[in-house]
Amino acid sequence: MSARRFAGGDLVVATHNPGKAAEIAELLAPFSVNVLAAGALGLPEPDETGTTFEANADLKALAAARASGKPSLADDSGLVVAGLGGDPGIYSARWAGPTKDFGAAMARVNAGLGANPDRSAFFVAVLALAWPDGHVERFRGEVHGTLVWPARGTRGFGYDPMFLPTGAALTFGEMDPAAKHAISHRAVAFRRLVAACFDLPGG
Repeated sequence: MSARRFAGGDLVVATHNPGKAAEIAELLAPFSVNVLAAGALGLPEPDETGTTFEANADLKALAAARASGKPSLADDSGLVVAGLGGDPGIYSARWAGPTKDFGAAMARVNAGLGANPDRSAFFVAVLALAWPDGHVERFRGEVHGTLVWPARGTRGFGYDPMFLPTGAALTFGEMDPAAKHAISHRAVAFRRLVAACFDLPGG
């Protein structure tokens, strides 16, 4: 069964994270989309009560679609660390606390690993595109790598400065944004979303 297509026009990006909103807006730039940020519209942030990335992405996208009356795109993403039993996982943002202190969150991850030689980890992003009638299309992307300490670089956001993608010499925090967009978990999910739901410019 084919995915529902996005018809163009307004699209609410259901995040209050400025870094994430900017990254998604950059990815959407080539398409016929008028991006509206949930924060700018004054939409409330729903409680993320799901137990998976997919459930939380659906929850956020549906809440924004129903509140705005427009198609909405939500992302739920996080860092999955093997040596921490999969943590922080869906709680990645919460590890940064109410002040969104990802420096402290990265230090917590590193302290939790201690002398553990297994520093493998992967980022997950699930994008959910929802309509006000409750229909949802969802797409998952992953990128695997290892964690470095001390963290390196000031680009990106979240845990980017401690994540070294497999085969790369630079962390996500050191990479030029275009280089990160070429390989990131969000980019993988986004390519799948675009292939299923969007028309390329001039297509």
